[in-house]
Amino acid sequence: GNKASPSSQRKQILFSIFRIIISPLSSILHLPHSPSENRIHKVRPDSRALKESNSSQNQLTVQVVRTEYVYSRPPPWSGILPTLHVITPTYSRPVQKAELTRLANTLLHVSNLHWIVVEDSHRRTPLVSGLLQETGLKYTHLNIETPSNYKAQGKARIPGVPRGTLQRNLALLWLRETFSINTSQPGVVYFADDDNTYSLQLFEEMRSTKKVSVWPVAFVGGLRYESPKVNILGKVYGWKTVFDPHRPFAIDMAGFAVNLSLILSKPQAYFKLHGVKGGYQESSLLKELITLSELEPKASNCTKVLVWHTRTEKPVLVNEGKKGFTDSNVEI
Repeated sequence: GNKASPSSQRKQILFSIFRIIISPLSSILHLPHSPSENRIHKVRPDSRALKESNSSQNQLTVQVVRTEYVYSRPPPWSGILPTLHVITPTYSRPVQKAELTRLANTLLHVSNLHWIVVEDSHRRTPLVSGLLQETGLKYTHLNIETPSNYKAQGKARIPGVPRGTLQRNLALLWLRETFSINTSQPGVVYFADDDNTYSLQLFEEMRSTKKVSVWPVAFVGGLRYESPKVNILGKVYGWKTVFDPHRPFAIDMAGFAVNLSLILSKPQAYFKLHGVKGGYQESSLLKELITLSELEPKASNCTKVLVWHTRTEKPVLVNEGKKGFTDSNVEI
């Protein structure tokens, strides 16, 4: 037979080397996506996520198509467990979406949870609307704008007008207009600010609330934590706090939960907007609902910390300038 020419042999050797190099790369590019119960993998039907083709110069070209991942599995829902109605006031600022995203990622782990988000705004903003739709959570989106004379002027704030008061009150009104005292399913109401950090255990602790349950909160009042004082009989008799310990309920907003039926049966109970000193907002609501001796201590008789009053550092954006260096249409 005819022997292959040296030129032909070189071509065959080069082709074999090319196949050896390209074969593993090709298999990597076509690795199947591992299945995930939590996400839907969407790809445009007219293209592949990874498309390889040889150009006229025999060079490998990889075209990456934008892939969309959608969280599709909502938290489990049970007909037996009481619903947790978690009320979160929020307002526009650079870290708002980051705060709400982090809180949503916590709430996604909690069964039978209804998130009531109330914006301090004259309208429901696209940023918050879009975020809520993408979470997979059961939610209600409300808005009410705090009057300008109650808002902070620069670094100064009018004494006795805490942020979020009108927003929490609107959520209470919504609950009373939505649920009937006699026919509503069991529920518990909790006020969860968007900058706090929450243990998942906290939500299961509060679920058994009969009237009002209480627990410690870390990083408030200039202390490592503030806490109700609990005696050997498991009754609350005072408050472990330095800031005005004689308040009727010297507790942080994150430190208590209320049974929904109690909220519905006491329509006069709201957070007071006028005539309330700083630190007395919680007392203005709770004194309309409960007495000290009726409080239900949770978190191992208030010996465990399950919620932290954390604060996100304000981002430094000095390089944006007055006109803005980055694209203002990109949502952050």
